[in-house]
Amino acid sequence: MSEQDANQRFVQEATVEPEHIARARAHALELGASPISAAVGAQCAVLAAATAARNIIEVGTGAGVSGLWLMHGAPRAVLTTIDTEPEYLGAARQSFAAARVPATRTRFITGRAAEVLPRMNEGAYDIVLVDADPEGVIEYVEHGLRLVRPGGTVLVPRVLAGGAVADPVRRDPVTSAFRSLIQETQSSPAVIGALSLSGEGLLQLTTVQTDAAGNASAAGLLTGR
Repeated sequence: MSEQDANQRFVQEATVEPEHIARARAHALELGASPISAAVGAQCAVLAAATAARNIIEVGTGAGVSGLWLMHGAPRAVLTTIDTEPEYLGAARQSFAAARVPATRTRFITGRAAEVLPRMNEGAYDIVLVDADPEGVIEYVEHGLRLVRPGGTVLVPRVLAGGAVADPVRRDPVTSAFRSLIQETQSSPAVIGALSLSGEGLLQLTTVQTDAAGNASAAGLLTGR
């Protein structure tokens, strides 16, 4: 076993998942959903807590695992979660109710993120988590950077695509999209970016505070809009 594999295994085994999230994970696996790992979830919780997040958007609900981790870090936040699958949203509602998250702190939207995100209020959110439809990841991150407040954070789990991003031979559209997302955000002055290797990988993008002239704006970061 390589040193990196050993470290990954240690992190996975050392991360303690709260019981209510573990139950949601079991339900997600029964439904065929693919929840984020506990290691990535714990990182999301820390970021939510560190930013004292009050408004969060999640693209890709699953059975509620990632949302519960975010609320674990920011229990006073309001979470808006978007998914195309009514069955997943229903499972997430059950998971949040079982975790005693007040209904007033969750908003469930059935629909395609590409259609929903443009209608959300610009600069009104502390965190946007993007975990759905990898073919559309660049578009969703663009929306996320527009929706977060200055100093807000966009989170993208699974960004390493199971090791495909690190393989220079891989040129399929999904791998290329993730690779471009990482490269362009790491070199941009409009965001501070960090890439975590824990779990399935987590890209963390925090928007830079802009001055009165709007310098270093994250808008149009990837598409030039």
